[in-house]
Amino acid sequence: MLRGYYAILDVPGAEPGPESLDQLVVRARRLLEARPCMLQVRAKSWGGRALAALARSVHPDARGAGVPLCINDRLDVALAVGAEAVHLGQDDVPLADARSLAAGRLTIGISTHTATQAEAAIAGRADYIGFGPIFPTGTKANPDAVVGIEGLRTAAALARAAGVPVVAIGGITLPRVAELAAAGASAAALISAIEAAADPAAAGRTVNAAFGGP
Repeated sequence: MLRGYYAILDVPGAEPGPESLDQLVVRARRLLEARPCMLQVRAKSWGGRALAALARSVHPDARGAGVPLCINDRLDVALAVGAEAVHLGQDDVPLADARSLAAGRLTIGISTHTATQAEAAIAGRADYIGFGPIFPTGTKANPDAVVGIEGLRTAAALARAAGVPVVAIGGITLPRVAELAAAGASAAALISAIEAAADPAAAGRTVNAAFGGP
């Protein structure tokens, strides 16, 4: 079960971007030092070939750390590189089709932004749901409406009844992680707060601790 710090290697901008693959691997290793429950690779403006190259570069370190690798949005890339998971948005491949195509080879997470979307993903047998943005966020060009702690509590109650983990995401800072755990989230995805930390690994471990992890 997903629990604690859900790490995201977020690569803004079009490929090849300002960072080389080697630099991105170094970033991924820093995230992995915190022993997250998942490492998601998110490069929304990249084509499939470049994303696959990045995923293949990062995967050995994730595997060595015992951390599942997740590919954002691209089911085809996740299958091609042998990732352990894929995370799909509301406009990506429908969950039922993704489950059929993956044929049990992938953990499938679904981004949800309302209780109705969360309920649909749970009914469709998503392995976990992402829910947010909990707070205002600057990591998306067109963010969905902020759901807040109460929105998270509602979605978490729906998910808990079905045994589905909820990953809280969106504008989360380290001091507020404990609130998310108390509201019923199983894990929290932080990007800016980790990237800005003097010690990203220590920041990630702080998230784990808030959820009762190491």
